[in-house]
Amino acid sequence: MSLEPGRPRPEPTPETRHFWDGAREGKLLLQRCKDTGKAYFPPRPFSPYTGSRNVEVFEASGRATLHSYVIHHRPVPGFKPPYAIAVVELEEGPRMMTNIVDCPQTPEALVLDMKLEVAFTKMDDEITLPLFRPAKGA
Repeated sequence: MSLEPGRPRPEPTPETRHFWDGAREGKLLLQRCKDTGKAYFPPRPFSPYTGSRNVEVFEASGRATLHSYVIHHRPVPGFKPPYAIAVVELEEGPRMMTNIVDCPQTPEALVLDMKLEVAFTKMDDEITLPLFRPAKGA
């Protein structure tokens, strides 16, 4: 899958650098609170559950379910309508906003709770986006 020209480019920060480095290597890296064992997203240097800096980075499975979405029909730079703006629930628990690719962008094809898998899509030499597609065999 290729991205449309003009798509806004994420800018990594020191707090998110590990996430973008992992995506570039084909790994979905999350963080986990070592006090509670709960995973979280987006990346930050402290636990959203305890406020502690006792956190670790780990590789997530890349599996998710479709939690919610809207199908956007208006032209926006970097996106060809229609396209789904989705919230997926990762197997590890956190939810993330993303796009659904490799399937029709219709309500008939985008069924809530459908099984998804990460589809890493290269934007440039530094940024690879973790988009999601229907899971194979689902």
